[in-house]
Parts: sequence; C-alpha cells; structure tokens
Amino acid sequence: MLSAPRDGRSPAVPNVAPEAVAALASTVPLGDVDDRLLMDALVAAVDSARYWQEPDGEDVLAAGRSMQGPLARVAGSIGSSDAAAWWAGPLDRTAQWSVGFQDDRPPPSTTAGTAAEHLERWRSETVTSEVRAGRDRPSDPHAGWSGEWWSTPPRQLTRTTQGLGAEGPLGLRLVEDADDWDRASAHPVEVPDSAKVYEVDGPRAWARLCARFPLDVTASRRHDWFRTTGVAGRWVVPDWSRVAEELDAVHLTVAGYLETAGRAVAVTETTSSVLAGWDPDQTYWLTDVTLAPAPARTWTRDDDTWTEETR
Repeated sequence: MLSAPRDGRSPAVPNVAPEAVAALASTVPLGDVDDRLLMDALVAAVDSARYWQEPDGEDVLAAGRSMQGPLARVAGSIGSSDAAAWWAGPLDRTAQWSVGFQDDRPPPSTTAGTAAEHLERWRSETVTSEVRAGRDRPSDPHAGWSGEWWSTPPRQLTRTTQGLGAEGPLGLRLVEDADDWDRASAHPVEVPDSAKVYEVDGPRAWARLCARFPLDVTASRRHDWFRTTGVAGRWVVPDWSRVAEELDAVHLTVAGYLETAGRAVAVTETTSSVLAGWDPDQTYWLTDVTLAPAPARTWTRDDDTWTEETR
C-alpha cells in the first residue's frame, strides 16, 4: 500500500515493467472455477467493451507479448472447466428469451413491423449514412470523428439469449453499453426445428459471413474502428438484408464473442470487419418469430442480482 508523503502531495505511482506484472501473474494460484465466478468475469468483460476509443492501459498490458503466457494459463483453466463447457455450444433451441428493459424501447419481439421491413429500412439507412459520411468526413483515420460503430443487424429485430433456469435469461446480465436498468420483462420465444441458424463461434465464422455478404461501411466506421483496433483500410459488415435471404438467424456463442469482439478481423486481403455491439450468446432473428404461449416474466435488480417477481 502506498503511503502519502508528509507534505500532502499524492504518492508517486510506481513504474512497473510489463514483464514484472507477467511474472507476478504467473504465480497467482488458480482456484476452482464455478458458475458464479465465470458469470462475474463475463459481466466485467462485457461492461468494458468500447469500440469508439483507444484501448486503455489494462488493454494494452493484456495484449503485450509478456502477458500471453500468464493469460493463456488462466484461459486454459477456464476452458477445461465444466462450468464453461456451454460457452462454445450452439443455439439452445429449447430455452430462448427476448428481454426488454424498463425505460428502454419495447421488447424487440413486440416492435411493430415485419423483419423484412426492418431489414429493408436498415439497408437503405446504412447506405445513405455511408454516402453521407464519404462526402462529409475526412479519409484520414486519425481525424477526430465518431459516429456509427456497431455491426449488428437492425435492433428492431427480435433478439434472444438462452435461459439459465433460476438465474434467468443471459440477456439480463450480458449487455454491452448497458444502462442502469433495474426492471425487465422476459418473453419466451418458440424456435422452429427447421430454423436455419448461422453460428458465429470465432473470427473465421464472422469473416466468412462478411465475405459472403459484404457491405462497405468504410467511410462511416473508419475513424472509430481505427481508434479501437489501430488498423486502417477498407471496412465491411454483413449485408443483413442479403443474409436473411438464406438464413433465419445468426447466433454468437460466448466463446465466439470473447475471441472475436473488438478485433480487426481480416475478411479479404484488402478488407476487415469488427464484431461490435453484440452480446454473448445473442441471437438475431432475421425472420418473424413466434412468442411462446407462456406468459412473460418480470425481473427486478437489486445491486447486481436479478430476481424474478412472484405473482
């Protein structure tokens, strides 16, 4: 613990080399991995996601070569645990929930309009925004501009996550750029056996989706994505209106989120993409879905704990 100098000045911050931090991290005992510990870690990771600014000091330290060994040790411990086995699993078709928060927009499953209408409007607005950005914004990625940074389908589409029994849907806890909501409604969603679902389980899967359905968003994304990744060049996202012609939904696994989100993912030799604005285990439905006949459930939060209201 640092003690303040007698003259009242702030204590000097020690200058510790990354190698010293890595050496200490290598000696930290790795205890048992349980569900609660992993959920707390996932929430912390999602809360720290920022795609519109430079990496902070912790990000830079974690990305350094000296930390690769210690972090790989931790990742190996997590990856071999039973508690994380479901992280790489595909869409759980038996327990999907659509979550809407208090003071937020209505639950996606109740938003007016068809999926096709939302997708058509999204494409038109995205192309218009790109043309406007190409006209009004400088091509220098270092310029101090910010704007659209997400790469999700239109937010009006139904979004679901799996339920974890008494813990409730993952969509209650794992939310990027979340507000301080303390009340939510969760609607069960029926998933037909015939639904064609694309699994994003890592950077390669995201790159394949972008390569098959590319939509250029360089002008509207270059400044934010350069700022967060340090990569300059051409940027694309999936053209979700075209994706919907072949697929019913896109599911992002927890492992896929941790490995892909926030990185510059190479799509071709000249283009890249960033998975940004998604939540772990989130599924975007590119077609109209059916709410299950079961009633919606209300959840409230006290501190960091969500509890289902009893009737």
